[in-house]
Amino acid sequence: MRLNAILPDEGPRWVEAILDWRWTWLLTRLALTSVFLMSIVVELADFPAAAAAQAQYGLKPGAFWALATILVQMAGSLIILSGRYVWLGAGMLAVFTALTQVIAHRFWELSGAAEFAARNEFFEHFGLIAGFVMVAALARARRRTLAGVNQTS
Repeated sequence: MRLNAILPDEGPRWVEAILDWRWTWLLTRLALTSVFLMSIVVELADFPAAAAAQAQYGLKPGAFWALATILVQMAGSLIILSGRYVWLGAGMLAVFTALTQVIAHRFWELSGAAEFAARNEFFEHFGLIAGFVMVAALARARRRTLAGVNQTS
């Protein structure tokens, strides 16, 4: 038996209403970038600690890498939130996240509880990267849909 024989392709009306709500697209992008936006606030509030954290991971000088981190997080997030060139912001943050995985979450070098925590965070980041791919794909689909609507008008 095929799944679509049991479950319709479209969701219930209330799900469709949420997905069609004018603020869903912006709030979803805000939620996706929130971890980076909060990181910017924390790093700017205690820049010396942010620089020390970068140096701890072997990125020296720490202040340069802390500033680079803040700028990439800010630029990528703002691009995604703008709704324009979403692919660029998503790509920036996806690459940043992938690099963070191999620089800061090297669970294979740890043991015990530290290994467990780092491994979980390492693999959770794959979900975040997938979210960036999905938001870029959705932005492209939305752009194509709007272009099609405008061409037929």
